[in-house]
Amino acid sequence: MMHASPSSTTASVARSTPKLAMAVVTTIFFMWGFLTCLNDILVPHLKSVFTLNFTQAALVQFTFFGAYFLMGLPAGRVVAALGYKNGIVCGLAVAGVGALLFWPAAAMHSYPLFLFALFVLATGITVLQVAANPYVALLGPEKTASSRLNLSQAFNSLGTAIAPLFGGLLILAADPKTPDQLSAMSQAETLAYRTAEANSVQMPYLGLGIALFALAVFIFAFRLPAITEADEKNDSHHYGIFEPLRHRHVLLGVLGLFFYVGAEVSIGSYLVNYLSMPDIGAMSEQTATKYVSAYWTGAMVGRFVGSWLLLRVDAGKLLAVFAGIASLLLLVTLATSGMTAVYAVVAIGLFNSIMFPTIFTLGMAKLGPLTSKASSLLIMAIVGGAVLPLLMGFLADHIGLHHSFLLPLVCYLYIAYYGISGSKVREPVVASTAKR
Repeated sequence: MMHASPSSTTASVARSTPKLAMAVVTTIFFMWGFLTCLNDILVPHLKSVFTLNFTQAALVQFTFFGAYFLMGLPAGRVVAALGYKNGIVCGLAVAGVGALLFWPAAAMHSYPLFLFALFVLATGITVLQVAANPYVALLGPEKTASSRLNLSQAFNSLGTAIAPLFGGLLILAADPKTPDQLSAMSQAETLAYRTAEANSVQMPYLGLGIALFALAVFIFAFRLPAITEADEKNDSHHYGIFEPLRHRHVLLGVLGLFFYVGAEVSIGSYLVNYLSMPDIGAMSEQTATKYVSAYWTGAMVGRFVGSWLLLRVDAGKLLAVFAGIASLLLLVTLATSGMTAVYAVVAIGLFNSIMFPTIFTLGMAKLGPLTSKASSLLIMAIVGGAVLPLLMGFLADHIGLHHSFLLPLVCYLYIAYYGISGSKVREPVVASTAKR
């Protein structure tokens, strides 16, 4: 269990090496960013291997991010029982098991087993998110929490920037077969091609599984500073899990994270297919992965810059500005074609940068004993990455992939509203009607 010293005010932190602790935990952010972004390569890859439509291929993201919703509350209980450090170790080990399951999924050429492996992998990352996000936010003064979390998330974005290049090199075929080409092949040739394509994920995910277990051992051996909300140690059990939603900024923040993750993942999931369209980028899938990498690299650069800006600019106002610019860029890509549309949609990554950590810290601000429960609810909102890409895939199948980008536009407009108004704390720190 997590313990706090009586003299703590907002958090009790072992005074040894908080900066070193930040550095160590930031490696976790990098790893889950890398694993999450590999889904953007798996979507077009498995779409080709199993001859899926956009809606069926979106089940990759639906399964992965659906785990956040289903496992968010259990993950919160695991972290509460084990503490932040052991919660991180547990999350890494579960994610490692999920990565290793890609081997039998490919060997059996089974799309459902691929989805199950993704669910296990995402369950581990859910535990990591529930433990690591509030840990970083509480590892210092509340007023710099957004800046601190943006800095850690910048390394998360480094992982998302590298993953498309890694996946494009090791997973995507240099010249994937079209449905017409596959239909012209013999049954034996088709089976051999699809088997080879499915097996191309085995070695990359085996390596990732080994790396996750190695990182779990390292974190277990490392002495992270102990930290917990001081007020929560005795009082949190008096409140129901949904009590934080009585606070307007928490409720609207949960919706904000739902829409943000949904928009970001929707764009990333279909970017390879979108840039490959003849009237947009007219490029090969492997070439398109370089632009996907640029999309996520923009998020990394923006988080480093955002970490500095958030020390000087109100977090809600900066969030609104970035969401407003993302909305304008989506309007440009919707209204144009060719490289103008390409550059506009890729540039959205730069302005996605501060959104997750800023919404997260605004959504759990000034909650005292309700902080960890709010954290679990905010992590559950990542289910937007499951729901909205599936909806965008449905729109792409029915109105075209280009026009389906209207969906993330609506999401960014809501986020701009949250930054301007919805994030303001208007309720008491602790609801007076809490059940005791």
